[in-house]
Amino acid sequence: MHFLAFSFGFKDVIDILLVAGILYYTYILLRRTGAANLFWGILAFLIVWFLVSFVFQLDLTGALFDRIISVGAIALIVIFQEEIRMFFYRIGSRFSSWQLFRRHSPEDDAASRQQILEIIQACRHMASTKTGALIVLAGEESLKDITDTGERLDAQVSARLIENIFFKNTPLHDGALVIRGGRMIAAACILPVSKNQSIPQSYGLRHRAALGITEKTDTTCIVVSEETGHISVTHDGTIREVSADELFLVLHSTPAASVTAG
Repeated sequence: MHFLAFSFGFKDVIDILLVAGILYYTYILLRRTGAANLFWGILAFLIVWFLVSFVFQLDLTGALFDRIISVGAIALIVIFQEEIRMFFYRIGSRFSSWQLFRRHSPEDDAASRQQILEIIQACRHMASTKTGALIVLAGEESLKDITDTGERLDAQVSARLIENIFFKNTPLHDGALVIRGGRMIAAACILPVSKNQSIPQSYGLRHRAALGITEKTDTTCIVVSEETGHISVTHDGTIREVSADELFLVLHSTPAASVTAG
C-alpha cells in the first residue's frame, strides 16, 4: 500500500477544511431547493472519481470520469444558476462595508423595538381570532419583483392597519405584506412557493410561500395559520413555531428585523 505513505502538514489541514466547507455549503444550497439527495449522489460520484483517478490510477476510466465531471459541473451551474447567484450575493453582503461599519443610534433601536411590538400585537390578536396572515420583513436584498406584484402602501407600521389588511373581507388579505425600512411597502404580494419535498403536509400555502421567499432572499417571514391560529417564523429556509411572547426575541435577533427601522 505504497500510496498511503505520505506526509501530512499544515497545508493539508487547510486543504481539507476548504473542501469540507465547500461540500457543506453545497449541501445547504441543495437542501434549500429540496434536492439533498442530489448532493449525496454527487458526493458518491466524486469519491468514486477520486479513487479511480488518483488511488488506483485507471487511465481510461479516469479520463471518462474527467469528461463527465467537466460536463456535469456546467450542467449544475445552469440548473442551479439562481441559487448560486443568491449564494454569492449573500457572501458579498456579509462582507460589505455597510454591514461591517453600520451603527444603530438609540433612536433607531427604539423605533425598531416599537415596530416589532406593533407587529407582535397584530399577530397576537390575529392568532386569537384565527385570521391568516403572511408578513415579510425585508433584509438587504431588493424585493422589487415581489412588491411589484402587490398594491403599494408606503404606510407606517401599525398593528391596527396590519389587522385590517388581513381581515377576511378586505381585498388585500390574500397575499403577503412587505415591511422595509420601518414602512409597510406593499400588500397582497405574491411570493415564490418552496419546492422542498420535505415540508410537512400540515403546512399550508402561506407556510410554503414563507419558506420559498426565505430560501431565495435574506428576509424573515411571520405566518399566522388560519386553521390553527399558531404563529410561525421562517428564516434562511427554516421554519419554527413560536408563541406571541417568543416572537419578540426571535425578531429582535433576526438580521431582517434589525434593519426594519432603517
